[in-house]
Amino acid sequence: MPIDPDAVGTKGEPSEHAWTSKDCLLYALGVGAGSEDPLDELAFTTENTGDHPQQVLPTMAVVLATGGFNAMGRIGSFNPAMLVHGEQAIELHGPIPTEGRVSTVGEITAIWDKGKGAVIETRSESTDAATGEPRFTTVSSAFVRGEGGWGGDRGPSGPRHVAPEREPDHVVTYATRPDQALLYRLSGDRNPLHSDPAFAAMGGFPRPILHGLCTYGFTGRALLHSLCGGDPARFGSMEGRFSSPVFPGEALTVRIWITEGGEAVFHTLGGDGRVVLDAGRCTFSG
Repeated sequence: MPIDPDAVGTKGEPSEHAWTSKDCLLYALGVGAGSEDPLDELAFTTENTGDHPQQVLPTMAVVLATGGFNAMGRIGSFNPAMLVHGEQAIELHGPIPTEGRVSTVGEITAIWDKGKGAVIETRSESTDAATGEPRFTTVSSAFVRGEGGWGGDRGPSGPRHVAPEREPDHVVTYATRPDQALLYRLSGDRNPLHSDPAFAAMGGFPRPILHGLCTYGFTGRALLHSLCGGDPARFGSMEGRFSSPVFPGEALTVRIWITEGGEAVFHTLGGDGRVVLDAGRCTFSG
């Protein structure tokens, strides 16, 4: 059946996800940590001990909370080749440990009719499976091309988190590898849109595209090092909207404006200067 807008409010069953130190290392490499200089970001790319214990990139929350997406099975059917990531937000309730297990409950919080497609928003709450303490909250939206037009609410519109009319406070450029999507997919997202040329062609792309959440992870690294001195304990939240596909091998440039104490807006540019992640906002401490 087509997408059912009455699915809003539906919650999925709790789903547990465990991870280890190795998973954290693999995620860090998947979003480019250490690629500029192997000796940089060693806290995220090796299991150091002593004065430099291993740490976890805050944006890893997006792969640890994926169990919450089991609510998506309630919305009806659609062609997965027509789905692209729309927006992503994370809120951390403390640093992510190098190993653990979370229980995640996902809820469909909105379905909007954009005419040429549908936007589906989900919210997931992840708690420590052993203690019940909150770990992180994620909010995600997906745009499904060709599934709109039923006359429903179009949802919010208009600019958000607009950058000030001045030069950014920080500009960070990272290169992505030609095989970046093949590396990132090992953290769990095996969507063939990012690896299979024939499947990518079904979605209208000339070749496989980079995962939006990989671009998100690259951007999160730039925010972490520019605003938090590389300390995950200072990283509070991050949100942004995916505005253009990225192809593996492109350079990504993150432009960051500090707007007030503990808050910044940002956007990420692709190799040709187009905006690929916009409406960005990050909160941080100290």
